[in-house]
Amino acid sequence: MRIKTMLAALVLALIPATAPAVATAAANPYERGPAPTAASVEASRGTFAVTSAAVARQSNFGGGTVYTPTSDLTFGAVAVSPGFTATQSSVAHFGPRLASYGFVVITINTLSGFDDPDSRGRQLLAALDYVVRTNPRVDASRLAVMGHSMGGGGALRASATRPALQASIPMAGWHTTKSWSTVQVPTLVLGGQNDPTAPNSQHSTPFYNSITAAPDKAFLELRGGDHSAPRSDNVTVRKYTLSWLKRFVDDDVRYDQFLCPPPAPNTLISAYRDTCPHA
Repeated sequence: MRIKTMLAALVLALIPATAPAVATAAANPYERGPAPTAASVEASRGTFAVTSAAVARQSNFGGGTVYTPTSDLTFGAVAVSPGFTATQSSVAHFGPRLASYGFVVITINTLSGFDDPDSRGRQLLAALDYVVRTNPRVDASRLAVMGHSMGGGGALRASATRPALQASIPMAGWHTTKSWSTVQVPTLVLGGQNDPTAPNSQHSTPFYNSITAAPDKAFLELRGGDHSAPRSDNVTVRKYTLSWLKRFVDDDVRYDQFLCPPPAPNTLISAYRDTCPHA
């Protein structure tokens, strides 16, 4: 035992230059990428190179595309569902962007364009199970869901079904169920101020208000936004979806600065509510 102790001390003495990195990794082994800046969270790409692979239609979801950071590290995984009658092309931009910041992302097609939100929730979970099973870069303990419209309703249903998820982001979510008091997953609800399809007063707002069991939640309303705005590739959606996933999938407190304190209404955001400070 004494010899092992002496050898360990010698090794530590020989690598002082790497000590800070080791300490950081020990403090948060899930941290991926450089420290964020105001510019980086709104940028179109992060620092990881990305590969993509098509997924054939499966028995329990309609296939899709997997985007993986080029690295020997492991990463949290995010599944993204489109809305009613839409295909993965409507949410495809989330794949390469989020992967370039350090997530494995699967954007899915649903079994039918007419699948209801609960079916989309099951398919999001099936897609996550698929990447856990087939992609060695995925950390099975760090999974999240996103979805637009009925896909957003699916994200809520997936969160209620699987409380072990680390994050959920319903975008202009649509669901006939208005109360989600059983959801225990940190949830960012995105809505458009002028959404005629899923008006916030009937969907996003009651969704947000009903989520009482989650440790953290937020509601962001895009000023002037229509039904498609919350899933668009714009700087506000980029900033807050990335920061939410980084904070809760990667436990990366470096992103707290973009979530807390909540932003005041401005030219891009008409309303924002959050349960800051985060636990």
